[in-house]
Amino acid sequence: MSKITEEELKELQEIHNKIGAIRHDIGMLSGQVHSLNHMQADELAKQEEAKKKLVENYGKINVDLKDGSYEEIKE
Repeated sequence: MSKITEEELKELQEIHNKIGAIRHDIGMLSGQVHSLNHMQADELAKQEEAKKKLVENYGKINVDLKDGSYEEIKE
């Protein structure tokens, strides 16, 4: 049986290991993206609930998030 040199084998093994590590990292990042998307959806739902309460209390308004001032939305 013929073999490649030790140096060539080592190079191929290093490349293979790096590819495996990159794939692992991609998998971890995909999981984090999934979690962050769920967290964002939860916060968007909370935002909609807060908007509904503001509409009940003040009618339709635009709120300045810097200082809390608001203007009525005229239809």
